[in-house]
Amino acid sequence: MFGFNQNIPTRMKCFLFTLIFFLTLNFQAQPDSLFLKLPPKKYDGPEWTRKNQASVDINQVSFVNWNAGGSNSISGLVGARTIANYNDRYFTWRNEAQFRFGVNKQEDRELRKTDDLFEVISNLGFQPDSLSNWFYSARFSFRTQLSNGYKYPNKDNPISRFLAPGYLFFGGGMEYGKNIERISFYFSPITLKATFVLDEDLANAGSFGVTPAVYDIDGNIIRAGEKLRREFGILVTNSYEMEVVENVDLIQRVSLYTDYINNFGNIDLDWRVDFNFKVNSYIRATFGSHLRYDDDVKTQVATEVEGEFEEAGPKLQWKQFLGVGLALDF
Repeated sequence: MFGFNQNIPTRMKCFLFTLIFFLTLNFQAQPDSLFLKLPPKKYDGPEWTRKNQASVDINQVSFVNWNAGGSNSISGLVGARTIANYNDRYFTWRNEAQFRFGVNKQEDRELRKTDDLFEVISNLGFQPDSLSNWFYSARFSFRTQLSNGYKYPNKDNPISRFLAPGYLFFGGGMEYGKNIERISFYFSPITLKATFVLDEDLANAGSFGVTPAVYDIDGNIIRAGEKLRREFGILVTNSYEMEVVENVDLIQRVSLYTDYINNFGNIDLDWRVDFNFKVNSYIRATFGSHLRYDDDVKTQVATEVEGEFEEAGPKLQWKQFLGVGLALDF
């Protein structure tokens, strides 16, 4: 019987198991029909392809003499996405930037943020053999938010700000892609992860894994908190897009990262699955799920004092969303 050696740390076992799982997902679970629909194109020289999309989703609920009760509410989400890809005989360069911002308002309650993202991703790949689906690849990504985040209803002390946090990944490795713009598996044994916390108060508190400030017995700062945390580790990503049925598209992206020095085998997870339902050229619906886990991001729990919270350990974060609105491609 085969099994893990008992001397291997539990976290390392978890990382190896997760890596094997997504390798299997990438090479076995991908539908063959996706490739059959897209035969190889004849090479006609270097090519740039560009795509832009802007979207607005609005959800509203009103109650008048509704005996079951309820609160009037309205929420909105605006988003923009731009893609610019370059391909020639040996190189592929894929670039994507996206922005999302959402708010919600219920009667007798302050306006609250529901979504906030600014992200840039760039992948450069070199294909030495035109008959192979393997690329030497370099990957860059950066993600942050644009406005303050709060642990509602407390709006006096932001728990996040612009570039607090900000996450940067940069590394090199190998990428497998059969029709690489829609399906890819990327493995990088050396990836830099930089976490920025440029807000002084959050840096002093040691938020998002940075080294906190050192205080004397009177509460005065002896050494300010660090605003940058560097990590070197392994990055594994998998992404694919496919048409499930007519007018229903699936987009899946997952990222796994573990640091060599700090708790190797303890995996940071970012996994998003979106279903896009096309009604016509302008109206569409989106249903999605987003899972995150980062050992450096500590959660907060409410205390006995109303509006005050204390730090707890890291937990799995999950966001589910459903929206109907307008989308314009140009």
